[in-house]
Amino acid sequence: MSLPDVMVLQRATDPAWLALALERFDEVLIDHAHCEKKAASNALSILQAYPTVPGLPAQMARLAREEAAHLARVLQIMEERGLVLGVDRGDPYAQGLQRLMRNPMKERQLDRFLVAGIIELRSHERLALLASGLQDAALQRFYAELATSEDGHHRLFLRLAREVAPEAEVAQRMAALLAGEAELIRTLPIRPAVH
Repeated sequence: MSLPDVMVLQRATDPAWLALALERFDEVLIDHAHCEKKAASNALSILQAYPTVPGLPAQMARLAREEAAHLARVLQIMEERGLVLGVDRGDPYAQGLQRLMRNPMKERQLDRFLVAGIIELRSHERLALLASGLQDAALQRFYAELATSEDGHHRLFLRLAREVAPEAEVAQRMAALLAGEAELIRTLPIRPAVH
């Protein structure tokens, strides 16, 4: 099984998600802030867990800084709209993906990189949808920029996966995780949230 340069989602987001996200955009913003916070934290956690993977420490430090900058921008938009961050109620999508990860250390490392890449890929898709649907030009530009950024992040995690496992293993595991992600998208209720 040959390994492509990018991951491809097996199931597109239901168009009903965009309609709900636009209708309840303030809720999406709050969830988005929590997503950026968790993305920055995850980058630092990966750096802590796998400091010997070639190139990973510097890449994760840059990623954490970028995600924190995105968080600051989302918080600024929230403040302008009179919104408060509040308590993170959790993300059933990310939790479902985490349940798909294997526990032996070597297998978990590969799965962790691939799951992070899949989350970034789904974020890319949904932020691009938001950019296409929002009426405010500044928000359109912001979400289009973020969508491009998320695409780069998913490619970064796929490159890291290739550093730690043979291509055939990465391809096989990526296919299984993408199938699991598609099933999550099929079965989870649509929410006014990024995932």
